Amino acid sequence: MACLEETTLVDQTSLSQSLPGNSHHEATPIQKWFTGQNLFITGGTGFIGKVIIEKLLRSCPDIGKIYMLVRPKRGQGPQERVDEILDSELFKLCKQSNPNYREPIHPISGDMTEPNLGMTAEDRELITKDCTIVIHSAATVRFNDKLKISLHINVLGVQKIMTLCNEMTNLQALVHVSTAYANCDKPHIRESIYPQNQHPRKILDTLEWMDEDLVEALVPKILGDLPNSYTYTKAMAENLLLEEFKSIPLAIVRPSIVGASWKEPVPGWVDNYNGPTGILTAVGKGFLRVMKGSESATADLLPVDVAANMIISACWATATDRPKNAVVYNCTTGQINRLTWGDIERCILPLYHKHPLENIVRIPKAKFTSNKLWHDLKSFFDQQLPAYFLDFCMWLTGRRPMFVKICDRITNSVGVLDFFTSNQWEFSNENVYVLMKKMTERDLEMFDFDVRKIDWSEYLEDYVLGTKTFMLKEDMSKIALARAAFKRLKRWNRVIKLAVCVLLWRLLVHRVKIFRSMWYFILQLALKFINNIPGFAKS
Repeated sequence: MACLEETTLVDQTSLSQSLPGNSHHEATPIQKWFTGQNLFITGGTGFIGKVIIEKLLRSCPDIGKIYMLVRPKRGQGPQERVDEILDSELFKLCKQSNPNYREPIHPISGDMTEPNLGMTAEDRELITKDCTIVIHSAATVRFNDKLKISLHINVLGVQKIMTLCNEMTNLQALVHVSTAYANCDKPHIRESIYPQNQHPRKILDTLEWMDEDLVEALVPKILGDLPNSYTYTKAMAENLLLEEFKSIPLAIVRPSIVGASWKEPVPGWVDNYNGPTGILTAVGKGFLRVMKGSESATADLLPVDVAANMIISACWATATDRPKNAVVYNCTTGQINRLTWGDIERCILPLYHKHPLENIVRIPKAKFTSNKLWHDLKSFFDQQLPAYFLDFCMWLTGRRPMFVKICDRITNSVGVLDFFTSNQWEFSNENVYVLMKKMTERDLEMFDFDVRKIDWSEYLEDYVLGTKTFMLKEDMSKIALARAAFKRLKRWNRVIKLAVCVLLWRLLVHRVKIFRSMWYFILQLALKFINNIPGFAKS
């Protein structure tokens, strides 16, 4: 089984040579097309954006320039932020295969919420004259963001990108990254744009003059059957593209629940706690014990490198085919290689026993349930009460209590996912198969997004190990110490459970008459049973 423990033992140079994009064969059609192309990407500092850039630098080394729209953040300028990303573990193979891998990258200072994307006039003119491809992946992905914030980034941001694209003189393709759940009020989701009841322009004009409190008061009515501002604004952005952006070849890629990488640049790579990563970490540490959800529902988990490869392939197909209408790709796994939430539950727990995290609080044990009463009871008795007990112990030893705060944060984070773990959807994937048929065998191998090949048990093991290595920064050479600590915790867990059971039983037997009667009745039955066994009968 492929895992990070094994990867660290192999020679990194041989590994880089064996991965797609490092072959000495003649360039593939997609590689040839990207030669000399200049790309403008938003969201390049995000999870999917980083993987797109890494893949292009490694597999399309003759690409022209990659202009990244980067917002200054925490005292760091755009160049500093990009340098930090390019120095990260994600780009290790790029650095090994090409010491000059940084040369195509050109940070552009900007902000999606500002007029004209916050770019200077000089930078804007450079982009409009020089770029041939636009990938728009910038978005706020927080489900519980206020509607006005989501509108400014996810919808007005698209409008600004449209304006920029219309000014470009050499644009060949625009690829917009949406979400598979933009239309999750429907059970079956086709690869097409669904018109909304209200025209996007009218909604934007109406909400523009309202203050934030008034907008939030109207949110339930505005969202309708959609669960949050994220899905609503993503659907609105697609409609805006449909209504007002018909002159430029356009593709919309809709990833589902994006998780750690499958193969590239290394199995299990992840750099944030969003979505499944946060859940897996909370389970592995022993904090999360129960989640609302259906064990039989499809968990449409999608490796991040699959999404990146499909986006890159969609750029090539859109530019070469120049379709008159927008082409939508449902980048999902559910109908192609099904995985359920119950499958994840059954697979993950043994993996955390095999590869335990360091400094775990409790033995990992989590369960999905669709019963609200059972969920609430288990959450209270198996999560909240233990958190208060642990904080009490911290207080007694003079340390700062923290477990209740962590428990509350996890509960709130997991709560916004209830809708997606309790329901399932059928996604059409016809356009995905059409795209695959257009690609050569070598391109299909190099830009692999065929999710039929994924072995979920191997992928989830790599995910667990990737979380340990890349998110928690745990040293895999110390795994033996983590396993020893895990065994000690299991022994203490048994002792504590036994002590609690004995204590409760003794309290109940001594203080509650009905339990005392039950205890004497059980003893009498046991004595009668023993006396009836041959050899134990009285002479």
